[in-house]
Amino acid sequence: MGVSSAAGKSVTPDTVLQLATAWSCIRLLSETIGTLPLLTYRRNGEAKSVAPDLPLYGLLHDSPNADQTAAEFLEAIVACLCLWGNFYGEKQFFGSRLVAVDQLKPDLMRVRRNKQGRRVYCYSGPDGYREMDEERVFHVRGFGVGGIVGLSPISYARQTMGTALAADETAAETFRNGLQISGFIKEAAGTKSTSAQRKELLELFNGFMGSLNAGKVMPLPHGFDFAGISMNPEDAQLLQTRRFHVEEICRWFRVPPFMIGHTEKSTSWGTGLEQQMIGFLTFSLRPYLTRIEQAIKKQLIGPSERSTIFAEFNLEGLLRADSQGRAALLSALGQNGFLTRNEGRALDNRAPMPGGDMLTVQSNLLPLDQLGRQDPASNQVRSAMLSLLFGGSLEEVIDQRLKSMMGHNGGPALDEE
Repeated sequence: MGVSSAAGKSVTPDTVLQLATAWSCIRLLSETIGTLPLLTYRRNGEAKSVAPDLPLYGLLHDSPNADQTAAEFLEAIVACLCLWGNFYGEKQFFGSRLVAVDQLKPDLMRVRRNKQGRRVYCYSGPDGYREMDEERVFHVRGFGVGGIVGLSPISYARQTMGTALAADETAAETFRNGLQISGFIKEAAGTKSTSAQRKELLELFNGFMGSLNAGKVMPLPHGFDFAGISMNPEDAQLLQTRRFHVEEICRWFRVPPFMIGHTEKSTSWGTGLEQQMIGFLTFSLRPYLTRIEQAIKKQLIGPSERSTIFAEFNLEGLLRADSQGRAALLSALGQNGFLTRNEGRALDNRAPMPGGDMLTVQSNLLPLDQLGRQDPASNQVRSAMLSLLFGGSLEEVIDQRLKSMMGHNGGPALDEE
């Protein structure tokens, strides 16, 4: 698939990936999502739990086919969405059981509807042309307007991509030619050069062009003078154009420029790294994650199981490189009754410990079912300590003290009556 642009450049997935900004944006989105754990859950009433016993769990979490790991498969999904707007995978069954999802090339796929309104996937692969029913294809669609396929981002961004490609080529040509675009050969008054002399001059100039010959002095024949037209990249606004295309391409892929190394301007996504990560997760990653999760539920899980089985990305995977943030999160969840100690240890691949299956809260880290209760043994210890210190209970000590200091209506003390 390739489309032409007004800049005269053919825009294809291969040429787009040769742009440093496009490569960085697509790689950032693909690799970040590829590192997130994709788990299969079973819903039981209002609770949910990871279901590693399901066949789908192994496909999504470990390996979806014989050639790819789960991370490579997810990377391919997002990269195809960024370039073609669609991802296609052929479902392989053993009987009625789904055993693999083989990736298909989007540029070799055509989709149409039959008379019954079902999608028909026409694939021209290395083994020849074949048609597949929609039940056989795992299709993740990117942003679209309700059609049978998603819209291709690079097709709609062809003018931006084409201009960026042309600017890169112009910069390369400028450096290859020694930053001299053109010039004039001036003849002395009253002289007229011959064709052989002009050819000799061009050969002379060619011997001094190029970055390797920069700084050399070129002699000119008698009667000739050279007047160069200096148009360096700054004058042609070439550098500004290339800098602008960084922000423009980031806008197409919805990636903040600072995340691919373009830090010339400060970001408006908050002042802290945490706020910037939240913005990236919310506005950049979340749409892709939701599309993939819903496509899995609709196309890889049977209708009778969709009410109890679903797949979901574990966003806590983003904290694996942040030890301090991960420790703070697990501590807060454990001290406020959201996770047991053993559930928190399992997230760090640690063995369970005895007594770690009880939910606790920060108030003395009591079990939830013990809140508001007092241990009789602790009451006995408390009473013994008060008797030792004050000779009785705290209530009796307070009552005696009040009687010794206060009288009736301002009269004498109670103990003087």
